[in-house]
Amino acid sequence: MGLLAFLKTQFAVHLLVGFVFVVSGLVINFAQLCTLAIWPVSKQLYRRLNCRLAYSLWSQLVMLLEWWSGTECTLFTDQATVDRFGKEHVVIILNHNFEIDFLCGWTMCERFGVLGSSKVLAKKELLYVPLIGWTWYFLEIVFCKRKWEEDRDTVIEGLKRLSDYPEYMWFLLYCEGTRFTETKHRVSMEVAASKGLPPLKYHLLPRTKGFTTAVQCLRGTVAAVYDVTLNFRGNKNPSLLGILYGKKYEADMCVRRFPLEEIPLDEKEAAQWLHKLYQEKDALQEMYNQKGVFPGAQFKPARRPWTLLNFLCWATVLLSPLFSFVLGVFASGSPLLILAFLGFVGAASFGVRRLIGVTEIEKGSSYGNQEFKKKE
Repeated sequence: MGLLAFLKTQFAVHLLVGFVFVVSGLVINFAQLCTLAIWPVSKQLYRRLNCRLAYSLWSQLVMLLEWWSGTECTLFTDQATVDRFGKEHVVIILNHNFEIDFLCGWTMCERFGVLGSSKVLAKKELLYVPLIGWTWYFLEIVFCKRKWEEDRDTVIEGLKRLSDYPEYMWFLLYCEGTRFTETKHRVSMEVAASKGLPPLKYHLLPRTKGFTTAVQCLRGTVAAVYDVTLNFRGNKNPSLLGILYGKKYEADMCVRRFPLEEIPLDEKEAAQWLHKLYQEKDALQEMYNQKGVFPGAQFKPARRPWTLLNFLCWATVLLSPLFSFVLGVFASGSPLLILAFLGFVGAASFGVRRLIGVTEIEKGSSYGNQEFKKKE
């Protein structure tokens, strides 16, 4: 094991990476708070500034995937679709099977210049997650409680507000509503059977309201829907903790572009279109499991240096005073000061672990299990 590989496995190094992310995130959130004063004067300037501030935070996570772990992402699509990446507003539909599926999406956003302006329809609980939820708030991310009767007006208002967004945005939808688990899949297929819908093997039944509403509200702004089906070579099930330990994965993403004109205007027909799309996604996953590849030409967009340079800049600014402070604490010889510092380190490690826990499947929400619980 080389020195760098050894350092990637050390808890102290993980703490330092977490320290840079958390402290830089708080600085960025404060800067975003200050930009609120710009909104009444120039809404578009406010948005452009916040795209760049968000990039400075999200790119640190992308750096872990691209440079720290060396994970490779391969696209299976056609040249015409690749030529449009980063040059149009789009809705992204991504399967929700893995802990780092969002990170693979972000690395593609970064490579095509839309990471800072990327959007998502997110569960409201994430709004209260430090750094992540706070940054999303300033980015005008649409939050929902996943109860359509309560969400309808909020979602429609939030989506319409994005109609004049000044930067090209990729709007991510997890149409399944929650991450795939065997329990949720069993419940989902019971619902599918009751509605006379074909069963899905690798996906949950898509929730159509969010998709049909997004397409309706963003028509005239969004040019296309990108269907993205993600899997990992070697039947791997990667985690953010694995990425932090420097484990390398190979992600394959099948991307299909559907011009928005092909999506029916009628809500019921649009819902049927989405169900058909998920049957096709299921067939793509079956093909991948059998052959180890998706159909289409392979593209490997080159990683850019900006994520690494951004992290190194933050690390230089934040770690130098930290090391000076730590040396001063131990040089003081004060047991009380040293104990207080060690207590802070313990609290910091707990906080970083909790942030990582947000991505873990086994700690995910119970959304999707509710009907199962009722039957029990």
